[in-house]
Amino acid sequence: MLRFGTAGLRGPLQDGPDGMNVDTVSRASAGIAAWLRDRCLGDGLVIVGRDARHGSAEFALATAEVFAAAGFTVLELPSPLPTPVVAFAVRELKAVAGVQITASHNPATDNGYKVYLDGGSQLIPPADAEIERCIDAVVTPIPRADPATATPDPAILGLPADSPASALGAEIVRRYLDRIAMLPNLIGGESAPRGEIRIALTAMHGVGGELGAAALRAAGFDEVLVVSEQFAPDPDFPTVSFPNPEEPGASDLLLELAEKVGADIAIALDPDADRCAIGVAGPDGWRMLRGDETGVLLADFVLRTAAADSLAATTIVSSRLLSKLAPARGARYAETLTGFKWLARAGTGLVYAYEEAIGHCVDPASVRDKDGISAAVVAADLVAQLKADGRSVFDVLDDYAVEFGVHAGDQVSLRFDDVAEATTAVSRLREAPPHEIAGEAVSCTDMAQLRGQMRTDALVFEGESFRLVIRPSGTEPKLKCYLEAFAPVSGRDALPAAKAAAAQRLSEVRAYCQKL
Repeated sequence: MLRFGTAGLRGPLQDGPDGMNVDTVSRASAGIAAWLRDRCLGDGLVIVGRDARHGSAEFALATAEVFAAAGFTVLELPSPLPTPVVAFAVRELKAVAGVQITASHNPATDNGYKVYLDGGSQLIPPADAEIERCIDAVVTPIPRADPATATPDPAILGLPADSPASALGAEIVRRYLDRIAMLPNLIGGESAPRGEIRIALTAMHGVGGELGAAALRAAGFDEVLVVSEQFAPDPDFPTVSFPNPEEPGASDLLLELAEKVGADIAIALDPDADRCAIGVAGPDGWRMLRGDETGVLLADFVLRTAAADSLAATTIVSSRLLSKLAPARGARYAETLTGFKWLARAGTGLVYAYEEAIGHCVDPASVRDKDGISAAVVAADLVAQLKADGRSVFDVLDDYAVEFGVHAGDQVSLRFDDVAEATTAVSRLREAPPHEIAGEAVSCTDMAQLRGQMRTDALVFEGESFRLVIRPSGTEPKLKCYLEAFAPVSGRDALPAAKAAAAQRLSEVRAYCQKL
């Protein structure tokens, strides 16, 4: 049976309890409804959204029907929309829960069921285990009702009493766009000439194309050119092997367009538009930035206008650079386990959070999760300001290296046939951890032995010049290795040698990981 993992359920489209199907979705909805009723939230509002994957429309309807039959007021969004819209709607409308039918960047054969609780944050333990028990206790047949009979009062959105459900959905999308359009005026300080930069955008066959382009234009970026082959939602993802901007080759069409039109920035959204990858032109041509590079750039940009003692956060597998930059900018720093269910709860005063897997939360006051569309707008504004100053993203990254030392990162993913194989690989390392990697002595922290919220199935190896985190993926049959090499920089003239030293060390650690 599928179990709650990263915020909910995710798995292959197939019959039976170990697959995503209408029965699995209905049982999950009934279990969550029972869990909410046990907490005296049985008459609350539930938001239901979906992406454009195979089965998403049927799963969303089944979800809405079950919640309606259980006595909840239901707002079923009228069309395929990005995941961040649901997170925003739950927070904006003070809903007791939200469900987005999506498998994010998984292959076309998968789908999923993502859950948000009060405040628009993903669920965390012990709620996931409690909900699992409620799902296990569900007795079939599961009652259903027409969700139209449980549509919320239009007055909660300031609409006329006779407004149809589609108008309610359109209004919440408008509010989401209005908030994003404001971000360049709230973040980054000085006003940039936004109309003077050209943006290349891909939706990766997902649901973020139309809304992403609309958000950029609403924020003042007039020249938004899209990868036409990947713009319309297509659940088969025909132009990519994996619909994930991090995968090699996935952003090739985007970079080709960016070079062809002379863009200033290339933006790739993943299929449900909760993640955002950035591409820029450098001395060696166009390339996509790593999530850590984009993460520290956006963190610094957000912190320019943040209140004193604000909080910036990232995860245990991300670069150590933010832990140095945040205090230098007068901010606090926090570190959590992977996933925005933890990052959104990093602490009071949170103004920015990111994870290296191209997830960015630039506006936690409105969306307590990663949001690729708002991140795209803020990244475009950063590039506009740099262009006005005659500088590039790479100039700023070099500034960080001079100020804090070179931090060169990479990731090695080893794919298996089964999730259990990745877990077994970590167990082998845990039983006999190496004391030396790539010729350098290392210490090992087994995070499975920690107490409290930082306990997880991961091993952290640290040497003088590098750090390596190894863990099984939470959503795919992969063993993930997160590498970062460090090199001190004595001045700008010493930067090339420091970069070379870090790259060499990174190569050596990468070779070790590929043999695991």
